[in-house]
Amino acid sequence: MWRKVAYGGRQSGYDDNYTDESFLEEMVMNANVFKRYLLKVMIDSVSISQYLCIVALVVSTWILTLNLDIDESTLLKLDVGLLLVGFSVLLLTTCPFSLKLLTKYVLNISFFISGLYVLAPIYHTLTRSISSDSIWALAVSLLLVHLFLHDYSGSTIRPPGALNNPKLISNISLNASIVASVLVASRLPSRLHVFAIMLFSLQVFLFAPLITFCVKKYHFRLHLLFSFALMVVALSVTYQLHRMFFFVLLTLLVFVSIVCPYWLIRIQEYKFEINGPWDEAKLCFDITE
Repeated sequence: MWRKVAYGGRQSGYDDNYTDESFLEEMVMNANVFKRYLLKVMIDSVSISQYLCIVALVVSTWILTLNLDIDESTLLKLDVGLLLVGFSVLLLTTCPFSLKLLTKYVLNISFFISGLYVLAPIYHTLTRSISSDSIWALAVSLLLVHLFLHDYSGSTIRPPGALNNPKLISNISLNASIVASVLVASRLPSRLHVFAIMLFSLQVFLFAPLITFCVKKYHFRLHLLFSFALMVVALSVTYQLHRMFFFVLLTLLVFVSIVCPYWLIRIQEYKFEINGPWDEAKLCFDITE
């Protein structure tokens, strides 16, 4: 007589792949399928739209600086303003606040700015022998790589109190944005211009994801309010800069915030998952404990 056993070898009179009539009685369909709601998915997509607007504002600043519509002093004032605002938000959203944490941030930022100022002359002459067309094509390609590999659910640097470091793909995305910033900065007319635009770009690409992550963790409604305000600012800036740039950004925001969530909800109807006794065994406890 055939018996259902996990181990014991082959049973005489039955093939290895034999199953009795009760085999399909334990089949379960769509047991692990998570039901998604359109509004929830649209809210979750706000983080992606928010970062698209941040990158759009960075590109707009690059273009205005390359056209000499923004001078060095204005860029430096913008850098100081962003640094103070970001630093304040980080301290307010980090609990508990400590003097040790404040000292650590001040020292790191001081070393960061000093090193960037020393390297500015090198960045200024780095791509002098390369044609401008090659520079723009490479910069655009690197920004696309940055957007494709960016971790939209986390931060590019480890937040205060976090146990895990950023993923490797997130670091690759960050490096792509830094190289793109260097390429753009090397086309500016003066070393002070290079220092100011590099400081601006690295502040955004390094610390903006950390600031938005801390704001989202601190208060979700504040995160939504900040994201919508950022979208309005980015759309208004791109509209004044170039109509084509504005329509591209608007199309991306609509696609990411409305079309993609609706698309995801629609394709969930066709998801079909079958589970049964043929599945691999799953541990019900954490193997690291």
